[in-house]
Amino acid sequence: MRRSVIRFAQGELASDLVEEDRKQEFSWEGWRQCARFGIQGLPLPEEYGGGAADVLTTVCALEGLAYGCRNNGLIFSLNAHMWGAEIPLLSFGSPEQKRTYLPKLTSGDWVGAKAFGPGSAPAIRAVRRDGRWILSGSSKAVSNAPLADILIVLAEVESGASGPAAFIVEKSTAGYTVGRALEKMGLRTSPLADIALAGCELPEEKLLGEIGGGAAIEAAAADWERICLLAGELGMMQRQLETSARYAAERRQFGQPIGKFPAVAAKVADMDIRLETSRLLLYKAAWLKQQGRNPEREAAIAKAYVADAAIQTCRDAVQIRGGYGYMTEYQVERDLRDAVSEKIHSGTTEAHKMIIAGLHGL
Repeated sequence: MRRSVIRFAQGELASDLVEEDRKQEFSWEGWRQCARFGIQGLPLPEEYGGGAADVLTTVCALEGLAYGCRNNGLIFSLNAHMWGAEIPLLSFGSPEQKRTYLPKLTSGDWVGAKAFGPGSAPAIRAVRRDGRWILSGSSKAVSNAPLADILIVLAEVESGASGPAAFIVEKSTAGYTVGRALEKMGLRTSPLADIALAGCELPEEKLLGEIGGGAAIEAAAADWERICLLAGELGMMQRQLETSARYAAERRQFGQPIGKFPAVAAKVADMDIRLETSRLLLYKAAWLKQQGRNPEREAAIAKAYVADAAIQTCRDAVQIRGGYGYMTEYQVERDLRDAVSEKIHSGTTEAHKMIIAGLHGL
């Protein structure tokens, strides 16, 4: 599967990323190509047009996608789509909700997103009135918001419910607005914006799951997201390792390849060590989830470690190339900018270390 995805990505997903990154352009052509290949439907059942891939196979496929495709923003948007919208619908949707939305999301005709608010504290409120739900509030920095046809929105329910509830909001819903696209340091080809809901009326059938069940929906999405988002970092790290080693073997200074200098050779070796360690950590977390076991500890360890490993690998890739690595046209510095976000989204590195520490009674 990984080899097949690499061939696809290298053959179909090449574009002028320097210019797309500068203009913050989303690649609709890349999105459609991925849909035709089956990326958006990887973890979904065949009855909805999916590929019925298990967790570990999905990780391997996304790893191959990031190895063959340099557009980290496109890959990030694919992840936001799958784990923010598809998995919540698959796991908690009614049969009618699944039939209505999953085929459109799998085919890539629709783009999905989630608006869960900061942490587990939704900034959106839901009130039940005359058999309908009225949603009001806002959510900051929603990935895919400028593109999304459907959002899974987490809202506090003003009815004494024990927790938040999740709702399906289509972009055509009256009172739903998307703010301007936000300027970012990295992942610039994946659009991000604030969203607002001003008295949005939803019929009862737009409730996803049960009242008070929002936390379970958020947790189900997070399990997939934390594991599968990291797969892209593995592919990028593999690509940076190979290209850096090749550059170190070809670039000559003082009559020999720079890879013969211990300082440079050590950086290449460290890149390999970090990649192998990251891969083992992530595969273990994916395998545990595939076995029906709780991967909370392993996913937290992987998230904390791989985030730092990806950034350091990109820093080493820049350093090995010297001034060339710092220049935009050589397309190394962009991976570094993109990798920084890994320490923030889907739970910060600090938050995941608190999870790990909490499992030790702290």
